[in-house]
Amino acid sequence: MSALFTPFRLGNLELRNRIVIAPMCQYSAHEGLATDWHVIHLGGLALSGAACLMIEATAVLPEGRISPDDLGLWSDETESALGRVIETVRQYSDMPIGIQLAHAGRKASTRAPWKGSGQIRPAEDSGWQTVAPSALAFTDGENPPIALDHDGLRAVRNAFADAAKRSARLGFDAIQIHGAHGYLLHQFLSPLANQREDAYGGSLANRMRFPLEIFDAVREAFPSERPVSMRVSGTDWAENGWDIDQTIVFSQELAARGCGAMHVSSGGLTPAQRIPIGPGYQVPLARAVKAATNLPTIAVGLITGYDQAEAIVGTGDADFVALARTILYDPRWPWHAAAHLGATVKAPNQYLRSQPSRYRHLFDT
Repeated sequence: MSALFTPFRLGNLELRNRIVIAPMCQYSAHEGLATDWHVIHLGGLALSGAACLMIEATAVLPEGRISPDDLGLWSDETESALGRVIETVRQYSDMPIGIQLAHAGRKASTRAPWKGSGQIRPAEDSGWQTVAPSALAFTDGENPPIALDHDGLRAVRNAFADAAKRSARLGFDAIQIHGAHGYLLHQFLSPLANQREDAYGGSLANRMRFPLEIFDAVREAFPSERPVSMRVSGTDWAENGWDIDQTIVFSQELAARGCGAMHVSSGGLTPAQRIPIGPGYQVPLARAVKAATNLPTIAVGLITGYDQAEAIVGTGDADFVALARTILYDPRWPWHAAAHLGATVKAPNQYLRSQPSRYRHLFDT
């Protein structure tokens, strides 16, 4: 029996295997509204045979978008547009679908990658003033963010809770809160971005305070039987920054609050990061969080091989592997992994006849 293709129960979710489709920004929304691109993109991934599909970073406020083209869930209009996409996808797939709720903080107001990335200043077309824990720009020369005051913190908390309620109405099976990659909640966690002198800065307990308040607000607003997870950067890969020891303490606090799972990535907080990139380079971070918390843990980052993914789950390094660019490149990766490992995978009826004769028992019908 392949470990990668064993079922797993997460809250009320019965997951067929241990392959998660990671949230991936598409930069294809219009004023926060989901478009036909999302129907095509998510519809294809929902037929991949993975266990769960997580929708891209979805901003809880307009100013929380990474780019002007990012998906949002802050109004009736954005809720309706996303609902149309999900309704269409679910006509043809029963794969559980979750949503990642996010606020980009000081890394907001940037161009899409194929438009050159980089900050769009407030005075430029489509740009806006960013906010953060402290008035520290991400890179030298950028327009600095405005430090959130207590009214601003309250507005962000309320926006996360409101987006969680909208997610529940849309029937999402799970929520993931984005606390990684240098975005707002990660900015609060890291001493490199958070230099506040109030109750939300300084000590580790203070720096964790706002992200934990966000988790509590989302957890309270979302049905209790549906899991709420957190994505974290296990380390900043930078001196005097956020690291795995702090991540473990944060994860333990989340576990005590009913967190459903930890998705452990890394980096994104500072241009000074020095990342030792290689196959599975973030897996040790997931392993450390799992060992310290016993929470279901998701590993991600340069996981491309079938045996590699099998080993991560089989050895207990993590409970799930998350695929991002790997599954964009090969949308049938779970099929091919199942064939390689002698397992079965769910496929739509319309594709059953594609099963190669040498894998005659590949599809679970």
